Amino acid sequence: MSKNKQLGNTGIECPSIIYGTSFLGNLYRKLSDNEKLSLMKEWFRVSEGKVMIDSAGKYGAGLALEVIGKGLEKLGVDPSTITISNKLGWYRIPLTTDEPTFEKGAWANLKYDAVQKISYSGILECWEQGCELLGGTYKSEVVSVHDPDEYLAAASSEGDRQARVNDILEAYKALFELKEKGEVKAVGIGSKDWLVIKELYQNVKFDWVMFANKFTLYHHPKEIVDFIEQLDQDGVGIINSAIFNAGFITGGKYFDYRVLDPNDPAGKHLFEWREKFFAICDKHNIQPGDACLKFALSAPQISAVALNPSKPKRMANNKEVLKREFPNEFWEELKKEGIIDSDYKYL
Repeated sequence: MSKNKQLGNTGIECPSIIYGTSFLGNLYRKLSDNEKLSLMKEWFRVSEGKVMIDSAGKYGAGLALEVIGKGLEKLGVDPSTITISNKLGWYRIPLTTDEPTFEKGAWANLKYDAVQKISYSGILECWEQGCELLGGTYKSEVVSVHDPDEYLAAASSEGDRQARVNDILEAYKALFELKEKGEVKAVGIGSKDWLVIKELYQNVKFDWVMFANKFTLYHHPKEIVDFIEQLDQDGVGIINSAIFNAGFITGGKYFDYRVLDPNDPAGKHLFEWREKFFAICDKHNIQPGDACLKFALSAPQISAVALNPSKPKRMANNKEVLKREFPNEFWEELKKEGIIDSDYKYL
């Protein structure tokens, strides 16, 4: 299972696990420089072949990209041994308020702010700034427009939404021009709302797509499986991310980024589902998080999962999980008990 695949028709070697880097941008808390360097060192220690990481100008208003560039330099990493994906659309600006104005409360100890720039020229500015923040030795060969679904959801009217769709299409025009010039190797899209991927795919032939929160052990409806199969037939690489439904299905309090109240009747079925899932995992001596990881890669069309561990030891465990075979009885029981869809065909 740990054998690297190709990312669609891009020619890019894709490891089974791509590492997210928001913690390097001080997501929720500030990690020390040593902690950040340890995480980066572990990418290479556990990988079998090329390392791939996923970053963004939004992560700490460019801090994550800066940390990556300096850290890789410090570790003496050969640029040919790492593929960097940069999600574009947020541009670093000076911090003039007490805290950054974007995603308030999410980032700790930032020295800069960031503004959204999604347009033909705006995305090129983000690309150029990203190259500068990485420091010159390392380049992002994989690019996308960051959170196009959120950009569209912020529309104030149907007319405004159409204007925003045009902004996104113009941004992609610029990115595909970068690809034609040989500046990048692959252009894609990541979205929590898979229908936005489907809508934009009518106009943009992406090299790869990243589903967030939409193909998980809890949530894998047939229409998403069908779309994944269609993309694969079209030669599009597929990455699966946010595979724990924001942590709820492994015991966290957030479900799809909102806190659930166990006393609210609306969420009762989720707690019951989780209880049953945990009991089956316990019976088979399988960790819930390991089951989620295994499920997330079960469809053969998926090249990789993107994970965002904040602790190096978790990475080594994930590598072991990919090598292990889980008993058929485990998956059969999950199907029988309605934890996963009984007609899901890849397990």
